[in-house]
Amino acid sequence: MSEFYASFVHLTFIGIIALFPVVNPIGSAFMVSPFFEHLSAPEKRTAVGKITFYAFLICTVSLFAGQWILRLFGISIPVVQLAGGIMICKMGWEFLSSDQSNKSLELTDEANVSAYKHIAPKLFYPITFPATTGAGTISVLFTLSAHGASFGSSEYYLNTGAILVSIFVMCIMIYVFYLNTRTMIHYLGSNGENIVNRISAFLIFCVGLQIGLTGIKTIFGI
Repeated sequence: MSEFYASFVHLTFIGIIALFPVVNPIGSAFMVSPFFEHLSAPEKRTAVGKITFYAFLICTVSLFAGQWILRLFGISIPVVQLAGGIMICKMGWEFLSSDQSNKSLELTDEANVSAYKHIAPKLFYPITFPATTGAGTISVLFTLSAHGASFGSSEYYLNTGAILVSIFVMCIMIYVFYLNTRTMIHYLGSNGENIVNRISAFLIFCVGLQIGLTGIKTIFGI
């Protein structure tokens, strides 16, 4: 039994190490911080809670049925990377080209409409997918999943359970960092906050470009 627990902890640790770079909850938190700029504390908790739930849902579906879904529609991971990269680039470009002061005035004029209603349609797409959990996360989960072990075997449950715990840990990190990004940025002051938001927008664009380029390289075998 001690060997079983040792293997479980080892696989969980491997899962966390493999998922952390692709999910990147710290970097992603700064990337999506402009979305939360006008939310109150309760609204932000609600938004981050839904993002965390969506991220967990995407990861678990990818773990159990992701490959089957892609095969059903004849979609490959490189195509997902290319499409996701284009969408992330679009999101970054919108932030780079937007006027923050005009956006603030628009929200002030629409006093009867809460800021949360403006962001609610974007919580799943593009904030959760592909900005938080995208093609990289899906491909890592495909690699970690126990496709070699037969369903119902002890190895299958051991590996799948460890991956689920790894996903749960990553979702906790997403919740903590996304919820406290404003606190970290607040110490930079108003000018510093604007600078961080602009840099974050540029990084979003660069990340999307890199993901799309990776997909293109894989498709064309470069």
